[in-house]
Amino acid sequence: MKTLVRISWALSALALGAGLLADEILVREDFKGKLSEGWSWVREHPGAWRVTDHGLEVRVEPGNMWGSANNAKNVLVRPAPDASQQEIEVSVTVENRPTEQYEQVDLVWYYDDSHMVKLGQELVDGKLSIVMGREEKDRTRTIAIIPIASAKVRLRMLVKGDRLRGQFRTPDSENWREAGECDLPGKGPAKISLQFYQGPAQTEHWARVTDFRVSRKGE
Repeated sequence: MKTLVRISWALSALALGAGLLADEILVREDFKGKLSEGWSWVREHPGAWRVTDHGLEVRVEPGNMWGSANNAKNVLVRPAPDASQQEIEVSVTVENRPTEQYEQVDLVWYYDDSHMVKLGQELVDGKLSIVMGREEKDRTRTIAIIPIASAKVRLRMLVKGDRLRGQFRTPDSENWREAGECDLPGKGPAKISLQFYQGPAQTEHWARVTDFRVSRKGE
């Protein structure tokens, strides 16, 4: 028995030394049937969102969160884990086919309507793009605009201390691409948000969100 304990301890120590401890999954949301506990809506428009067998679908309506307008509907939020000591990873897959300038679907590290970091799929000057931006006191700064060819993309934020990195990958690649990095624009408890805005008023565009994950990175 003592030999087995020593072996188990030695393997754990080896994994720790090699940085192989597994990440801890904190939230796993597949958006099947209903929203799980922890989510809430800001400016909910009940007729413009639904949960289907294919995931969460939200109509991309007019409205804006970039700058001082702060009037986008169906801003979905949930509390973010503490990232002061260990790195937090947040990832989600989004899909949309925008036609309007700045029509977008975003993963957001969100404090309030005036303080956030966004990473999303957006139409900019006729080009489907990954856009990362930072907003503090409604003052905005674009960090990256990266053209992509896919309407479906996986987004990832890595947050530790007061820093956030944004990454993405498309279905044709297994490798993450860097979008950018910035300091956080707020203090105290944050939220994780999914946002959908700058869509057309007369035409229904329904974005789809799947495979939402939040994890604490292993040391």
